[in-house]
Parts: sequence; C-alpha cells; structure tokens
Amino acid sequence: MKRVESITALRDAVSGWRRAGERIAFAPTMGNLHAGHLSLVERARALADRIVVSIFVNPLQFDCADDLARYPRTLERDEAKLRAAAADLLFLPNEQQMYPFGREGQTRVRVPELTDILCGASRPGHFDGVATVVCKLFNLVQPDVALFGEKDYQQLAIIRRMVTDLNLPVEIVGVPTVREANGLAMSSRNGYLSDKERARAAVIHGALRQCGEALHAGDRDYSVLVGRITRRIVDAGLKPDYIEIRHPDLRPARPDDDRWVILIAAWLGKARLIDNMQVGD
Repeated sequence: MKRVESITALRDAVSGWRRAGERIAFAPTMGNLHAGHLSLVERARALADRIVVSIFVNPLQFDCADDLARYPRTLERDEAKLRAAAADLLFLPNEQQMYPFGREGQTRVRVPELTDILCGASRPGHFDGVATVVCKLFNLVQPDVALFGEKDYQQLAIIRRMVTDLNLPVEIVGVPTVREANGLAMSSRNGYLSDKERARAAVIHGALRQCGEALHAGDRDYSVLVGRITRRIVDAGLKPDYIEIRHPDLRPARPDDDRWVILIAAWLGKARLIDNMQVGD
C-alpha cells in the first residue's frame, strides 16, 4: 500500500491507474478504523481494480471544538489495518491542503432539505461540512465508485443527492452496517463507552428490530411505535436525541407507505450513538 500526503502525489498515482484503464474505488474516513470501515475496503475490491482510502479528521463537520480535539487519532493502527485489507493507497492530507484559505474562507457545499432534519437539527452546519469535504475529496481522487456505510443513513442520502445535483461522475454504494455481537452498530465513538455502557447500548438495535417487526405486521400508528421505542431506550438509561419513522427518501412516513427507515440517535455517557433499520420491500 502506498501512502501519500500531498495532493500532487495523490493525483500522480491516480492518473497512472486511470491511464492504464483501471477502475478506482474510494472510501473516505476520519480514521480510528474498525471492522465497519474495513468492510468498505472489502466491498470495494469486488467493484474496482484500485482502492483509495483517505483519513482526514474534518474540522468543518464538528460543532464542538472539544469533540474535534478528543476525536481518536490512531494512524499507526489504521495504516496496518489498511495494509492487511489490501488497500492500494492511503491519502493523508492535512488541514492546510484541504482548506488553504482557512475554515472560514472555505467555499461550502450545502444540500438543501436533507441537511436540517434528524442529525442536522441537532448539529447545525454538520452536513455542510460533510458535503464540502466529500465533494473536495471526490474532485481530488476522481473515483469511479465511492463507498459509505449505511449506519450513517442521512449522510449517505445527502451524498447521493449532492452527486445527483452536481452531476458528479461517481457511483455511490451503500455498505450494510457492521455490528458487534450484541447488535450495537460499530462506530468510532463506541470507544467512549465503558463495558457496561456498551452492553446497555445494545437496546438500540433491539428497539429497531421490534419496531420493524411491528411495521411488517401492519402497524401504522407511527406515534405509538415511536413511543414504545422511546420508553425502551429511556428505561435502559439512554437519552434520545431523536427517534423517527420515515420513508427511505427521508420524508415523513405516510399511512400508505410500504417502505420505511427507522432512525435513532441517543446519548449514552459521552457518546452520541446513531443507528437505523430499513424495513419493507
């Protein structure tokens, strides 16, 4: 695996592959890699000849300076994992390269409608930062296909809309959520949990499954279903941020819908955990 830190070196490597007619896959990350990230690399291998992974802790998507400062940086371990997974190139830009005119001077990408709901309502500006950095990385890497985990369902929807609206020639592939043995969705933020909290956090997946079964059985009283999930999560000691049942395009669910996505964000200790479940044909 080649490691590059400059935009020039990245472009030199990618242009050589492209001249050779090779298909390029890309997985952008913020590091602190776990099995969920590595599943993106595994899926990419089936879709492309070359795999690029980036690690950049993007300051534009953090609404709290303390959260940015304490975000885990585990570069040595991350690089070893990517080598073992047979990634071809690791791109490690610094903030100066990504934002040469500073954070405030950076041109922003904003995806309307999808950015101010759910996680966007709790974290103003977060998805503007996500869309901006992903758009920049797409322009730098110029991949044929890019892979994102379905755990961040809203993020995936926003990136798909951005790619459509801006006519970016990138295929976006969602990769199913990888879970721990107790059902907890793998996340870099799980490292903030104690062993006891990690066990309690499994209630999120259990509540999603219970709600999904009710929807399959024909229950369409969404407010009652959300109330059941809320009580179950609160009883387990978590503090819900939001719990919603929506159509897969993220509009509010209607009684005649036959497909849904159930979305949960909840606090447990210092960790804000998110998860979702898609239901229906």
